Amino acid sequence: MGRLIKNHWARLIMLTAATYQIAAAVEGFLWPKIFWDFATKNLDGAVKPIPVLQLLNLFFGIGMLALEWPLGVVAGSSLHRSLEFRLIFLPLTILASVLMYQSTNPAIYYLIGMGAYFWAYSEGEIICAKPWTLPQRMPRNGLSRA
Repeated sequence: MGRLIKNHWARLIMLTAATYQIAAAVEGFLWPKIFWDFATKNLDGAVKPIPVLQLLNLFFGIGMLALEWPLGVVAGSSLHRSLEFRLIFLPLTILASVLMYQSTNPAIYYLIGMGAYFWAYSEGEIICAKPWTLPQRMPRNGLSRA
């Protein structure tokens, strides 16, 4: 049995969360609601009359989807292969997601995926230039460990 590749697992979680966040943003255009409206009405201006929070969630969702399932232009770039960039970008995405009522579940998924990315980063995993591939092992040149 092989080892768990944490960044692949996190990528699947992020793809799910990004898709859910895009759907939640579209739903937020139809039914604008801030998640924290039970505590305060001060944040209602973020969702109506101008849908700022919905647009932020839509852009962050599309951005995460483009980063996790990259097109040929993005695939292999240093931005795509950087775990550090993901760990810096994800808290902003989670913040935008947790503020809107429809997108609180993607915020939870993002938090779990960020934990998996941090686990992968702490174990020294890398993201390969070609998506969904495994890092190649260094050849042993016929030498064995004794």
